[in-house]
Amino acid sequence: YIMTQMFFDNQKFFDYVKTCRDMGITVPIIPGLKPITNKKQLTVLPRIFHVDIPTELSNAIAKCKTDAECEQIGTEWLIQQSKELKKFGVPVLHYYTLGKPKVIWDVVAQL
Repeated sequence: YIMTQMFFDNQKFFDYVKTCRDMGITVPIIPGLKPITNKKQLTVLPRIFHVDIPTELSNAIAKCKTDAECEQIGTEWLIQQSKELKKFGVPVLHYYTLGKPKVIWDVVAQL
């Protein structure tokens, strides 16, 4: 199987899967997901992991006044992202908890 690094834009995952399939790669491709839980992550995650954060998510997080608000927005985003990926037919979702297991627990409970 292949496990991806974290991403926040499902279309990039869908495009990656298509490219892999077009190349003849048939193993399961497991998406790696992480919630954004504070404003600092808007700059840190792209710099360290070379990932893009969708403008809609970035704008919503930027408007938050507290980390709790950021965590709520990040959780809601991750729930919708997870639902869309399951609808796409991914075999399993992998969540990077990075010290936030309660957020992942809440997401999984919603699914």
